[in-house]
Amino acid sequence: MSDSNTTNAQKTPHAATTVVSAKPVVLPVPGRGEDLQVRVSAPVTGSDLPVIVFSHGFGWSMNGYAPLADFWASHGFVVLQPTHLDSRTLGLPAEDPRTPRIWRIRIEDLTRVLDGLDVLEASLPGLGGRIDRSRIAVAGHSWGAQTASALLGARVLGSDGVPGEDMSDPRVKAGVLLALTGLGDDLTPIALENFPFMKPSFDTMTPPALIVAGDNDRSHLSTRGPDWFTDPYTYSPGSKSLLTLFDAEHSLGGIPGHEVAETTDENPARVALIQQLTTAFLRSALQDHDAGWKVVAASLEADPEPLGTLQSK
Repeated sequence: MSDSNTTNAQKTPHAATTVVSAKPVVLPVPGRGEDLQVRVSAPVTGSDLPVIVFSHGFGWSMNGYAPLADFWASHGFVVLQPTHLDSRTLGLPAEDPRTPRIWRIRIEDLTRVLDGLDVLEASLPGLGGRIDRSRIAVAGHSWGAQTASALLGARVLGSDGVPGEDMSDPRVKAGVLLALTGLGDDLTPIALENFPFMKPSFDTMTPPALIVAGDNDRSHLSTRGPDWFTDPYTYSPGSKSLLTLFDAEHSLGGIPGHEVAETTDENPARVALIQQLTTAFLRSALQDHDAGWKVVAASLEADPEPLGTLQSK
């Protein structure tokens, strides 16, 4: 939708622009029990737009995480948000036979979103022909981060300690993993009993990723402290960055939404930092010539009263 004189800056605008969304866009999924509902958001201008597939935390839906989804879309990304089966909007009872498999179905949901890009692109008037399918990232928060990490190559260890199925997707080039749980060596009894999939191996999670952790995120699922959430950075190979946020709890200042019950540490400045750093990271990871990541990283380091620390390897 752009002529030959359009600059790169115009193709993928860095300044905030108006966002349009379509929901629910329904992808039929035989055997899932519920068709997959997706929210599609995109800026009204720009072409060659990169894609972020976002996986929500437990109980949420395609309608959550507006502070991230709307920001990313307004800064040049197409954001795709599926509703997983654990969503409160679907009301599956705990005894539903799908419950033990939801963690796998979640991962399959993200793959189906990528498989359904033609349908999703066509669902939003004016989006046709504006997506760059060579630049795809995944992102997620909490359980959603675990879901997203699988497409980046993380695997689940079986009871014998052997990594399970490789569910990575070569279409995914980078990721943002927010409050991703760590290794399964120190799980509490309730986690051991109910969440056998919380025994990850990050050994093969090779694509570039930004891991975001709060240094006051104390989980009832692990006997360790907040450092548990830094394991994905410590134990994964390749190009990784870790943003550790001071005093942040599991909601990281309020990324699920404004004034929602799950936010125990509401902090708009912290959310703004996450918005800026995740956007800059994904631009850098998906578009090599973009220097914005180095700029925001240097700005955080130079801040006399920083909200967190950033390290990379």
